[in-house]
Amino acid sequence: MRKIDAKIIKDTVKQLFLDCNYFIGDDVKNALKSAFLTETSPVGREVIRQILENDEIAAREHIPMCQDTGMAVLFVEYGDKVVIENGSFAKAVEDGVREAYKDGFLRKSIVSDPVFERKNTGDNTPPVIHTTIVEGENIRITAGGKGFGSENMSQIKMFSPSAGIDGVKEFILDTVRHAGPNPCPPIVVGVGIGGTFEMCAQLAKKATFRSIDIRNNDTKYLQIEEELLNDINKMGFGPAGLGGRTTALAVNIETMPTHIAGMPVAVNICCHAARHKTAVI
Repeated sequence: MRKIDAKIIKDTVKQLFLDCNYFIGDDVKNALKSAFLTETSPVGREVIRQILENDEIAAREHIPMCQDTGMAVLFVEYGDKVVIENGSFAKAVEDGVREAYKDGFLRKSIVSDPVFERKNTGDNTPPVIHTTIVEGENIRITAGGKGFGSENMSQIKMFSPSAGIDGVKEFILDTVRHAGPNPCPPIVVGVGIGGTFEMCAQLAKKATFRSIDIRNNDTKYLQIEEELLNDINKMGFGPAGLGGRTTALAVNIETMPTHIAGMPVAVNICCHAARHKTAVI
């Protein structure tokens, strides 16, 4: 068994959330640069130019690239031969989020009760932690701050298998069409297909965390990703919703086996501030 001190977990999580709010990933940056070259709308090109400039300023000044620094979400692959010392894993993660949002002057956006009191917790906790137990002596953490301008545009639907791929594609396109300019395009569209009601939503969220320069390794789904991206960019919403051909930077699809009687599909939309950073401990 490998022993890891809880402080290492806390410090790693803190740095991940600081970094993902200050530094946009190279995958998104490169996609934006490519979009700038291909965007035909002068207004759209100017919006992309300003987004790239904003990202450069955020990195240089160590300030958030967006005022909505999001709800803390983590995907954790936890090695089955790891033991946490001097504390618990969950508390170490929460402490890391708390310190990042306080020390990094990141906006605190979490309320303790979702319906009635809605009092701000003051430190952006608790985080959402999705944990998978895997073989090994390492812990892999992917962390991101999910803003709710785009999160609010997400949808889930329980299809019967008879809907087929045409029904799935229509639902995804309708979700993006309904979202329009609200999620701050250009967007990343995460799609989860399969599993159960709650699992396909996790898959969709995980899809938004996937680097957009990593394509689906199943050629059938790769083709669907490309078709959907093309169809979405024909909608004309464009950068910031001001018109143009760059409404989305990528469509990422994640799948898993499901029940013979169902075909759950979730669409999780992410704005161009697609914050995610990964560390392996």
